[in-house]
Amino acid sequence: MAEKLRFGWNETDITPDGRVSIPGQFYSRISQYVETPLTATALAIESGKEQAILCSVDQTHVNGDVVESVRERLAELLPDFDPAGLMINATHTHTAFEIESTEDGGLDALFTYLGMKEAPVDGKGNLLTDNVVSPRECRKFIVEKLAGCAAEAWKNRSEGSYSTGFGRAAVGMNRRVVYKDGSAKMWGDTSLESFKELEGGNDNGIEMMFIYGGGKKPTGAILNIACPSQVLEQRYFLSSDYWGKVKILLRRYFGEDFKVLTLCSPAGDQCPRDLVRWVEPETPIEDPNVIRDNPPLRDADPSMFDIKGTWTIGRRIASEVIAVYEEDVENKEPVSEAEFIHKRLMLQLPLRRVTEEENKNARLALAEFAASHKGKLLDFHDSAAMHVHAGIAERYDYQKTVSTVPTEVHVMRLGDVAFATDPFELFLDYANIIRARSAARQTFLVQLCCGAIGYLPTEKAEKGGHYSGYVSSGQVGHEGGYMLAEDTLREIDSLFGKE
Repeated sequence: MAEKLRFGWNETDITPDGRVSIPGQFYSRISQYVETPLTATALAIESGKEQAILCSVDQTHVNGDVVESVRERLAELLPDFDPAGLMINATHTHTAFEIESTEDGGLDALFTYLGMKEAPVDGKGNLLTDNVVSPRECRKFIVEKLAGCAAEAWKNRSEGSYSTGFGRAAVGMNRRVVYKDGSAKMWGDTSLESFKELEGGNDNGIEMMFIYGGGKKPTGAILNIACPSQVLEQRYFLSSDYWGKVKILLRRYFGEDFKVLTLCSPAGDQCPRDLVRWVEPETPIEDPNVIRDNPPLRDADPSMFDIKGTWTIGRRIASEVIAVYEEDVENKEPVSEAEFIHKRLMLQLPLRRVTEEENKNARLALAEFAASHKGKLLDFHDSAAMHVHAGIAERYDYQKTVSTVPTEVHVMRLGDVAFATDPFELFLDYANIIRARSAARQTFLVQLCCGAIGYLPTEKAEKGGHYSGYVSSGQVGHEGGYMLAEDTLREIDSLFGKE
């Protein structure tokens, strides 16, 4: 039944006061300065007895145990709100800060199986010092910040309305390269004679929802784009990447109080770089996966490794949002009464398993590596090289007692619009299945929400291998990906009365 809607916004600065460890690469990074502030943005929605809070945060990920800690704190701050209705998603910027988590273990498997220690240096060879805010302190900090942000959004709610819109901007592109021998590689070199194709497509659509209070101008917008915010992923500073630039540009038009809820649609195989029209970084980086030997010069985008690239993407998104608002949304009558339903589900998806042969080969590779590096400290090249083998060995032991992966999913209906979340870096193909078959007029999909369970690749990516496709990259394989898509569609259909 359609009832009056109430919305509440809040945005909070979550930039730590001090140097921090930056996650998101195989090598350690310590922040040197702040390029743009990191923020959390929350939108509270209420209609009748139904309630929910969507919270987007400039982080690489927010693990499930951290989300639960935020919910526990929120229960103390908001006795009248069911904390299970809080959804936290990460924009997947690689220039945020490391948060201690009880779920972090997969990447440490290398050291467990080798019995070796990682060198205490960053990617530039600089010794790490104690003058850094610890991940444990960052956890306390972010839990309090996110709970406070959500609580303020709930307290700020008042009668409001919404209008939807749709646009397009060139942001995300496929980042996995397939070669003639059938192998694949993230950030693969497309200038090689052996290059065959990009593994998948991209989605340049922007799902938009504008939220109104009592006035004619919107108070904020929900924007859903299939691309992580990781132009600056190799850098040594804190940054909200291209989303920070989007907010700056939209506030020049809509006003300084305009809020932007940034939702990353499934984009596990997407990036903001054109691997065909490759443009080198303007300033040096350490990541060996993206360094090319004398690549040909191209007339294309500016470097999508540097700050200039974030402004280019920010301008593309903001310009399209403004154009859609002026040409379409501004003339619509906002919806102030709508059916609002929110469901939280816990799916049990099959664990991606390894074979006896894969386990045997992985342990041989690890043993050979340990013997050849006896007495040495590991660097990030070693971590990257052995990550695949350590993950296989760890999975083999883990699958002896575990067969499924608990997966938190949220599905909502707001009028003729659907929202659905997942905790993976989900490959685009699964999002395409859900959107194409959804019973909703418009479908917002959100990855890395209420947890971070790794990549969920396609069968083609699993066969092609390399990072994001091999076992060490995630807990669930393509069988679970199709189950997730079908279960999500089934729940959306039920919200819209479709059997």
